[in-house]
Amino acid sequence: MMAPATSTSLPTPSQSAPQSTTTSASTQFPSIKIGTRSSTLAQIQARSVEQTLKDAYPDRTYEICPVLAQGDKDKVTPLQQLSQGENAKSLWTGELEGMLEQGELDMIVHCLKDMPTQLPENLALAAILPRHDPRDALIISPRLPKTTTLATLPPDATIGTSSVRRAAQLRKLHPSFSFQDLRGNVGTRLGKLDAENSKYSAIILAAAGLKRLGMEDRISQYLTSDNGGMLYAVGQGALAIEIRKDDVGMRRMLEGVKCERTTRACSAERALLRALEGGCSVPIGVETSWRGSKGLTTGVQPPRDFDKHGQAVEEEGVSLDEQHLLLKTLVVSVDGKESVEYEVARKVRSADEAEELGRDVAKILVERGADKILEKISKEKMWAAKKQLEERASST
Repeated sequence: MMAPATSTSLPTPSQSAPQSTTTSASTQFPSIKIGTRSSTLAQIQARSVEQTLKDAYPDRTYEICPVLAQGDKDKVTPLQQLSQGENAKSLWTGELEGMLEQGELDMIVHCLKDMPTQLPENLALAAILPRHDPRDALIISPRLPKTTTLATLPPDATIGTSSVRRAAQLRKLHPSFSFQDLRGNVGTRLGKLDAENSKYSAIILAAAGLKRLGMEDRISQYLTSDNGGMLYAVGQGALAIEIRKDDVGMRRMLEGVKCERTTRACSAERALLRALEGGCSVPIGVETSWRGSKGLTTGVQPPRDFDKHGQAVEEEGVSLDEQHLLLKTLVVSVDGKESVEYEVARKVRSADEAEELGRDVAKILVERGADKILEKISKEKMWAAKKQLEERASST
């Protein structure tokens, strides 16, 4: 199951690792084993975490351990059907978490958006690193003008996406679009878009993944609430590190690399998702940003700027504790015909206060009908899964 990490199979960090001396503490401790999914993007992400740890703790050695996750094994079944029952909790994390529990790994690097909000009892989310660009991105077919945006796509455009959230939001905004499931790694998806006989007019991907792969030149439009009307997935753009709950040494080490700003924002997002009992295949969109305390009121605010590397540009002169966290949310039915949205701004001086904000917003969304939308989606998923099983049985 676990493939060995080699210098030829993994990307090389852009910054050279600090060299340890022969008398360093690295000779006294075993290598720290970092688990990750086996895709190229996942390994690039793991390498970036490894470099962060090397910069902070150059006297330790590290080993990347790629594993083929359940969600990567089946690239045919739509995610909405694949993530049924218990599978929804471990589609991308199950194998890795089993190895972590058994002591084969010391930590796991996850895309936070793929992590279930409820973790195994003996495991813990120990650190969230600085968030990269969380936005969704529109990538258009090379057969269309380069200036094409969501608003100027042909009315009968076919959009490729495996995300129920993205398709639901786009159905709400552009009911004439059609959608086709699209799975595989980023290169595979771009290849299907670019093929001469491609059925896709455009595809939607996470901006952070494209930037980490050096493919940001393919982005035609960054999608936000103000530009394209799209909200992103909970935790999108952030990397998280999972450890054994009783591993005090790892927890202390990771305290030195976690990002408090990202942790608070993502804690609010994840608490919202947990309270609504939604998974990665449920159309719940969020958008969080920080604003200084002077003259702030609730209402639509543009997301903060990002630099050329996709890192958020921090506001100067106002401490994090005195800034307001703006949380915008949207729950939309799969067909895009029903939706509930809400936004609020509040000071959150800890991750616990951020979680309280997320739970409070979830209650308001439920009061406005979000629970009925999600209950309907759950029933539709169960019916679709049952129908698929019956069709498979009748064909054998």
